[in-house]
Amino acid sequence: MVKGGIREVKEEVSMIINDLLEKEKMSRYRLSKESGVAMTTITDICSGKADINKCSAGTLHKIAKVLGVTVDSILENNYQGSVDYRCSFETFKSNTCHHVKDMGDIDFIIETLESDEIGKLYKRRWYRESMYLLAMIDYLSRMNNLPLCTNYNEIRSKKLDNPCFSAGVTVAYAATGDESIKEKALANAIPEFMRFNIVESEVRDVC
Repeated sequence: MVKGGIREVKEEVSMIINDLLEKEKMSRYRLSKESGVAMTTITDICSGKADINKCSAGTLHKIAKVLGVTVDSILENNYQGSVDYRCSFETFKSNTCHHVKDMGDIDFIIETLESDEIGKLYKRRWYRESMYLLAMIDYLSRMNNLPLCTNYNEIRSKKLDNPCFSAGVTVAYAATGDESIKEKALANAIPEFMRFNIVESEVRDVC
């Protein structure tokens, strides 16, 4: 690779890391503290001085883990020029519901199945997102009297270890300690989502 290309890679990586820090509202100092990576190394990476490809695998893993992305996504994006961000689960859910509303049930089902986004997410080990998307497809299929796609039966046999409540329910429970908040959410949950231990009831209620 030519020197100009190396410089572009360094600058791209620094942009990726800085953008992720911005999205997480995290300072470089906090990234250093939580990852255990020296502040000087973090500074060099964020300023484009360090070649991330020469960093140790342990360093990359620590940074990626804190930022909620994979090491592979960072390294691949060096060369492909596309950032594979893992947004918050709440944002993912909201985006999915808005896509359903904008596209309509049938078109959303067709596009999701043709792209195999469910399988791609699962292979990345983004299990919550994969299961949420599959639950949405199964729910929409039931609502439209369509047969289930059998390609994902293996994923249907899995579920999250613990119930995944919405941010609203989690905050309300944390503030009051009222168990009835969780009980109501569980009672109103859509079966296709509960299959995966995802407590969801408002997929149509989007602005």
